[in-house]
Amino acid sequence: MPNFCAAPNCTMKSTQSDLAFFRFPRDAQRCKQWVDNCRRADLEDKTSDQLNKHYRLCAKHFEESMICKSSPYRTVLKDNALPTIFDLTSHLNNPHSRHRKRIKELTEEELRKLKERRLEPSVEQTEENKNSDTGEGQDSSDTNDDLPPLTAEEKEVRDYLKSLFEVLVVIGKQNIPLNGHAEEERGSKSFTPSNFQALLEYRINAGDEVLRKRFEMTAVNTEYCPTTQQKQMLEVCESCIREELLQEIRECRFFSLVTDELVEISGERHLPLLLRFVDQSNCLREEFIGFLPFEGDEETLTERLLSEITEKWGLNMEYCRGQAHASSGVSASKIKAIAARLTEKHPVAVCTPSSTCALNIFLANSLNLTGVQLVMSTFKKIDLFFSKSPLLLAELEHAISIFYQGNEEKANDLKEACRTAWTERHDSFELAVDLLEALLLCIDSIHDNEDLKWNDQITNSAYLISEALADFEFVVALVVLKNTLSFTRAFGKNLQGQTMDVYFAASSLTAVLHSLNEVLDNIEVYHEFWFEEAVNLAAAMEIPVKVPRLYLRKQRLEAGMEVQQESYFKEHLTVPVVERVIKELKDVFSENHLKALKCLSLVPAVMGQLKFNTSEENNADIYKNDLPNPDTLPAELHCWRIKWKHRGKEVSLPSTIYDTLQLSEVKFFPNVYSFLKVLCTLPVLKLENPKCETARKRLKAYLADTPVTHRSKSLALLNINYDIKHDLDLMVDSYSKMYPEKEHFPDAL
Repeated sequence: MPNFCAAPNCTMKSTQSDLAFFRFPRDAQRCKQWVDNCRRADLEDKTSDQLNKHYRLCAKHFEESMICKSSPYRTVLKDNALPTIFDLTSHLNNPHSRHRKRIKELTEEELRKLKERRLEPSVEQTEENKNSDTGEGQDSSDTNDDLPPLTAEEKEVRDYLKSLFEVLVVIGKQNIPLNGHAEEERGSKSFTPSNFQALLEYRINAGDEVLRKRFEMTAVNTEYCPTTQQKQMLEVCESCIREELLQEIRECRFFSLVTDELVEISGERHLPLLLRFVDQSNCLREEFIGFLPFEGDEETLTERLLSEITEKWGLNMEYCRGQAHASSGVSASKIKAIAARLTEKHPVAVCTPSSTCALNIFLANSLNLTGVQLVMSTFKKIDLFFSKSPLLLAELEHAISIFYQGNEEKANDLKEACRTAWTERHDSFELAVDLLEALLLCIDSIHDNEDLKWNDQITNSAYLISEALADFEFVVALVVLKNTLSFTRAFGKNLQGQTMDVYFAASSLTAVLHSLNEVLDNIEVYHEFWFEEAVNLAAAMEIPVKVPRLYLRKQRLEAGMEVQQESYFKEHLTVPVVERVIKELKDVFSENHLKALKCLSLVPAVMGQLKFNTSEENNADIYKNDLPNPDTLPAELHCWRIKWKHRGKEVSLPSTIYDTLQLSEVKFFPNVYSFLKVLCTLPVLKLENPKCETARKRLKAYLADTPVTHRSKSLALLNINYDIKHDLDLMVDSYSKMYPEKEHFPDAL
């Protein structure tokens, strides 16, 4: 959407001009001064927040001395800037004009005060110019920051630092390890340079005179840029790239926090952080922002996360509207506790599943039970194993053909499923049960390696997977998960479907919970059938039915005492799985979450499906404070329904939030417009545009392609956000401010 200038008699808009456009300030006093100077009577009754959000002034209305170009990509106003240049008379020459920007008529006293106020910035600027030593004959148009010119030595240092930053940016965006194998050979007598130093030498040889002049007298085997210095510069690169993203998010105000599975970097566990927001083109996006060290208890981690978001990133958690966390294993309980603490501090930041993870996988990962975690960890091993080579997948398809000789249709369906990420699907556990016998046959064949077709690494991985598959605890846990989560499969699939499916899914949760509670009430009967299914499946694969050895050792049972296998698995697996799935569904689909999902009836297609008999007012209180005019919401919603109910036959109903936000007329319904933008940020709603999912895909690619020893938080951010524009001048400025004592560090080498 273009920005239109709010000044009277000004027709500038951002799509027709290279001029910068500035928001009205949020500070109430300064905002009032802007409005008074504009003399727009219709703006006087609006709050500073409303003006900041919806109105702009172009650079034509500010003195040149009030505008600073902080970089080639960014133009900002000085803190005391006031708009003083306006055309308040040209509309008088055209009596037939219907000017919607009504100009307020002022008394002589008001005009005098306005003139005094306009002179204040000019006087302040004059005093600043007197007090600053800018040198004789300096042309003020040569610099927008009113800074003294750089000396030859300072310019040389800046050019040198820009060359270093340019090399670091290339290394990050191309995912080149900073040190390469030099770090591994540090104790050897080899003078193999790091990748960073090698690239510097390449630039010198290619004609970079700045670098050549700095290093021509340096010993060949000397490190050009100390490791500490490299780390500091990398942090600056990371900060500048992140700031480009955060600037967008701050302008859009509302966002949601999304985390991914823990990863290891530099020998420590880190939590990947992504932010969801609706950008200025009303497109829902999810961007990678960085890693959070994951050490300490829940309280420490919560405070660290909040500090990172608010103090370091400059975001306001009051604008956070959702959170989604992917966790498994021993870290799941800690991440749940962090999510609960965030919800306590910020109730409107509702906890939801992520649209990028199937609900059944999310639920299984959240169950901290030994058997369940054995299944989920084995799934990950299987996925990684068959991604190593197409030949391994061909071997699995061959095993499926052997096992399903009499059922070609079933075999083809399973083969097709294996070519996808089947361990992450809504029906993963059903597929695993159908595949299990063929899978074990394939894995055993690879492990035996009779024809010496596979290398040692593959056969060792096959042995570990075979041991897990041939464990009865794995078999019975898989069967229990398949049957328990069959009640949530359709529900979860609808959550990741079209907007209409999501709306009706929110209403079907009660039925899902009712079914699971019925299972729990009759658990004896259900467990008997499930255990029998597991025993039959184990018998087909010649797996002995037994209680886990670890349990027997812990109990140290007396000789002659026996543990009933069926009773053991009912008590330690089936009952806890059903109970915890019910609890997890209730926790993650809280009252606020369901209220938000029911507000999807604002989407015209959903409204039409409900015969325009909707009542969003009952659920709108969750976002009441986010609306520009909450008092007029009922009337506006009534007009919104009438608009679509009596549309022309040629007008089709928009079916998604994105389609609705792209309509030009939605701006005439400011509450609905704001409501949809906030609602859109919920992590449970899928990203409509596949291009907006690239951040998560790049994160997974970076982690898969980069050995643990070569991972770097800063380089990861550069690599994943390689399409974000970078400003070398800004990096140099930031570095010089953060480390002023390092400005001339090359001289010390």
